[in-house]
Amino acid sequence: MRARYSAYAVGDREYLVRSWHRDSRPDELDLDPKTRWLGLEITSTTDGGPFHDRGVVAFRARYRERGQEGVLEETSRFVRDEAGEWVYVDGLVR
Repeated sequence: MRARYSAYAVGDREYLVRSWHRDSRPDELDLDPKTRWLGLEITSTTDGGPFHDRGVVAFRARYRERGQEGVLEETSRFVRDEAGEWVYVDGLVR
């Protein structure tokens, strides 16, 4: 989760696509260069350890867009891919 947040913060589209599950990956990923990510707080995790193949991460990410600050709150699901890497499946925005 932290790596994906960092990728959003620096605009690393390639990493975001690579770390997205192939079944839920969007055809296009548009990142707004005017969005500034200000901080990430992980609020809870379920599973996702070295002996798990699934995990859930709830987080708050602060951002600034067009002069306004906001907060994205999401509960994200991750699974391990065939190579054993964690990939993002989907999320429920709160």
